[in-house]
Amino acid sequence: MWKPYLNVIAERLAQAVHVLDRFHILKKLNEALDEVRRVETRRLKTEGYEPVLQHSRWCLLKRPKNLTDKQTVKLNELLRYNLQSVRGYLLREDFQRFWQYVSPYWAGKFLDEWCTRTMRSKIAPMKKVAGSLRRHRPLILNWFRAKGTLSAGVVEGLNNKAKLTTRKAYGFRTFKAAETALYHTLGHLPEPTFTHEFC
Repeated sequence: MWKPYLNVIAERLAQAVHVLDRFHILKKLNEALDEVRRVETRRLKTEGYEPVLQHSRWCLLKRPKNLTDKQTVKLNELLRYNLQSVRGYLLREDFQRFWQYVSPYWAGKFLDEWCTRTMRSKIAPMKKVAGSLRRHRPLILNWFRAKGTLSAGVVEGLNNKAKLTTRKAYGFRTFKAAETALYHTLGHLPEPTFTHEFC
């Protein structure tokens, strides 16, 4: 998380439970896994090995239950190799057990153990994610304190609407006009009559 953002939250909303939700954590894990796959694909190609990782991106990034029959066959073929991409995939899949815990204490124990194992894996992008998870451990465990009922989906939707509205308001000469557009778009308030309509 961006440090100034965390400081503002701590100052303005001291009683709030700050939760890092699973979507963003899994996004980081998937980005790291994809980076490992890309680097390893290039390495295998330059060293003249069989291109086993070609057309394997979605096999490694999708959840097993969402794979097509063709992707399932490809994944089963890949799992026979001792590649960094496969080891990264197994680490990512093992992390899914984290969300099944109920107690923040036991979830924390699992997180610590998973991070230690990942740091020993010698897979640089996955190690970077593990380091980030260690640094944000209290915020991640807040997900369990909130009993998994909170999601950043609402906030993400609000942010997207705000960005879209400010993009549409491009060219307004005053902040007040852009602010009015935001209030009316986000709050569904009745609009006063202006020479310009907020669509």
